[in-house]
Amino acid sequence: MTVLLPLPTTLAAAATHRPSEGSVHSWDLSTGVDGPGTRFVTFLAGCPLTCLYCHNPDTWRMRSGKRTSADEVIAEARKYTRFIAASGGGATVSGGEPLLQPVFAGELLHRMKHELGLHTALDTSGFLGARATDALLRDVDLVLLDIKSWDRETYRKVTGRPLRPTLDFARRLADLGKEVHLRFVLVPGLTDARENVEGVAAFAARLGNVARVDVLPFHKLGVGKWEALGKEFTLHGTPSPTAEQIAMARAAFEARGLTAV
Repeated sequence: MTVLLPLPTTLAAAATHRPSEGSVHSWDLSTGVDGPGTRFVTFLAGCPLTCLYCHNPDTWRMRSGKRTSADEVIAEARKYTRFIAASGGGATVSGGEPLLQPVFAGELLHRMKHELGLHTALDTSGFLGARATDALLRDVDLVLLDIKSWDRETYRKVTGRPLRPTLDFARRLADLGKEVHLRFVLVPGLTDARENVEGVAAFAARLGNVARVDVLPFHKLGVGKWEALGKEFTLHGTPSPTAEQIAMARAAFEARGLTAV
């Protein structure tokens, strides 16, 4: 007698014809940082950017993570679903850069949304946005998008990569009507020039789908990780922005009709 095997039930399973696995750096519960409410955040390992101020350089390489199945991640997230739902939270897939592992990221987002019933967020630099299929994005309720500079040379200096792929992805999200929370890190002497901030603000305002802008002050909390990895942290002498500098940046976004925090 022939036994028919069940068809794959998720996008990733259909693509790979086997249980989905990926390189996971860690997971955690957070509140107010990785999207609205309390969230189960999965940090995937690997990132194509090498940001000068990165506070998690230990996530840059995929081999720094642990090979983990989607079933393991979902089982862990399931423990907290009632607590998360009560807080108005959800699940966020972050990194590193989650779109370096688009099939695995898509599997997690799909199952978090449809199996666990959670609000979903994708935390990304947008540099690999072309890897996000429309099917993956349908399972995303919110995109946390980093635009690290408007000036192209500054962007490359900060990240080691070109800016254009991120802008192309941002425009695509706007065309899809996908809600975006934009993140901009304010680094004195690097990204804080008025014309740079106003350039990001003008672009974000034109998109029409940016619900919020987080102006994030530069800090050195990740320096210990750089040192542990034997990497040079070149921004040792850079101060955190003053309250006045932060207020100026927020005002530039608010002047364009955006909500900045």
